[in-house]
Amino acid sequence: MKSYTDIEQSRKLTEILPIESADMSWVSNGLGKPFARTIPIKGDPEELCGCWSLAALLKLIPNFNMYKRTIECRIETTNHLIDKACDQIDAAFEMVCWLKENNEI
Repeated sequence: MKSYTDIEQSRKLTEILPIESADMSWVSNGLGKPFARTIPIKGDPEELCGCWSLAALLKLIPNFNMYKRTIECRIETTNHLIDKACDQIDAAFEMVCWLKENNEI
């Protein structure tokens, strides 16, 4: 189970959301493998992009309900539903992208 967005998801969110909504950041370790840091440091030359925890993503979703079962995660708002076998981070990521693409956030 993931506890934050992966690097690809983070890059997408960095393109569509204000960076201030990220509560973490992806940074380079100098060896070509990025790692997530819990405290973003503005202006850090090693910072690659923002990174979002589940809590940070959920803050972006208005009026949501989330249900987690063993192999299924369901997240819904008044206008959209994501219901599939996935991780909570993946479901919240998809919901935030959908809400942004449809000008609901």
